Amino acid sequence: MPPKKAPAPEKKVLLGRPGNNLKIGIVGLPNVGKSSFFNVLSKTDLGKAANFPYATINPEEARIPVPDARFEWLADTFKSVSRVPAFLTCIDIAGLTSGASTGAGLGNAFLSHVRAVDGIFQVIRAFDDAEVIHVEGDVDPIRDMEIISRELRLKDIEWVEKSLEVMKKGKPLTNTSLADKAKKEEIATQEKILDLLKNQNKDVRKGDWNNKEIEHVNALQLLTAKPVTYLVNLSERDYIRKKNKWLPKIKGWIDTNNPGDPLIPFSVALEERLTAKSSADPPEVDPGAISALGKITTAGYASLDLIRYFTCGPDETRAWTIRRGTKAPQAAGVIHSDFENKFVCGEIMTFEDLREYGSEAAVKAAGKYRQQGKPYEMVDGDIAYWKSG
Repeated sequence: MPPKKAPAPEKKVLLGRPGNNLKIGIVGLPNVGKSSFFNVLSKTDLGKAANFPYATINPEEARIPVPDARFEWLADTFKSVSRVPAFLTCIDIAGLTSGASTGAGLGNAFLSHVRAVDGIFQVIRAFDDAEVIHVEGDVDPIRDMEIISRELRLKDIEWVEKSLEVMKKGKPLTNTSLADKAKKEEIATQEKILDLLKNQNKDVRKGDWNNKEIEHVNALQLLTAKPVTYLVNLSERDYIRKKNKWLPKIKGWIDTNNPGDPLIPFSVALEERLTAKSSADPPEVDPGAISALGKITTAGYASLDLIRYFTCGPDETRAWTIRRGTKAPQAAGVIHSDFENKFVCGEIMTFEDLREYGSEAAVKAAGKYRQQGKPYEMVDGDIAYWKSG
């Protein structure tokens, strides 16, 4: 008898809302540069940038193209008439203040808008400017980060405590009913969440969760379960010379409180000047100054566990956004639901193979062109041609 195969490891369920149309929100205290950042990122003037708190009330939304050298190469190679890159949907959200979790300032509206997004760009001010007021009176990025962290955790604690109170009402739970067993599991998960937030002072996304627990966590749509990318807004001078007194302290705070979360320094003032270079009267900009917007967009897209595959031809090259771990039929369904419902197979080649061999015919001749069925899990950079009944 041949030895039994070891069981395949269980596929890890992702934290967050399932789907491909995910959004990232710009979060921070008032007057740290959120709306100005949103404007240069989206190349619009939708964000209400002003030198007073709560200039932004209603959230603004924009779709930001995600830079990708692979996409540009494919569009050039196929001489495509139409080019549609991947996009990141970004939301400008009102500024948070201390006490937001209890409704202070625009707290309730702010937190409902944060709850509606899937990831967070947390903008932190690390520049001094007497003309730009700070809601807390002075510039202290560590204090600002602690305010946001505290307010998001307090709101999550409030939501989970209310949910637990409702779940524990009624008749005692038994071990015989499947519904009661499921309810017990959900209560245990919520108690674990409370312990993480209240006793361990950790965000939910930093917890150690099994797949069943992740399903319960996702149903709650908690604020601290969302991935965070920290964006440190520096003065133009500090950004160009790559030196700022606060940066090491900010990095230390992240390593202690939320290890592994990305940190990207940038300068809104510089980005505004770089954007203005295309105007009729462009300002002088240091030739060594490089925009960080592409890096920020790519980091935000990756933080949501988003990847893309490509469809290519002389009519159109397009990048299709899917969640990491998506199977072939669901990836085809992003184009049209019929492609998923009547899925037959996908003809797949990798971007690396196409670039190496130079043409689809050469990829086929090298035996690198593959037919994949329903179990196939898409890989970032796949080039796909779908067949459906």
